Amino acid sequence: MRQAVEMREYYTITELTREFGISTRTLRFYEDEGLINPVRRGRTRLYRPSDRHLIRQILRGRRLGFSINEIREIIQVYKAPPGEVGQLRLLLEKIEEKRQALRQKRRDLEDTLEELDQAEEACVERLAELGVKT
Repeated sequence: MRQAVEMREYYTITELTREFGISTRTLRFYEDEGLINPVRRGRTRLYRPSDRHLIRQILRGRRLGFSINEIREIIQVYKAPPGEVGQLRLLLEKIEEKRQALRQKRRDLEDTLEELDQAEEACVERLAELGVKT
């Protein structure tokens, strides 16, 4: 049975750092970058459910390899017309770009591994010619 999600007005920095396994420094960095905008009560930061959702999306974007600037762009598109539709289209575009970059990196890694295999084989053959056992 699915447990109901508790809707709260605010979350503390400690609650969010524990929930997401990140440091307070990370949350302050996202705030400095304009990605989240917690409410201030004196020196205390209070995060709304919308901030919590953004943090989840930011961390997902980071796991997918997006830069802070790319994440900011995606968030800003959501906040302006055409809103979510524009954000989703941009996200699809960014996903494809990231996918292509990763495929190129994979090809580059495969080429490098093949070159290493060839260099290793040449070394082993030359050592055999010199009468050295490997």
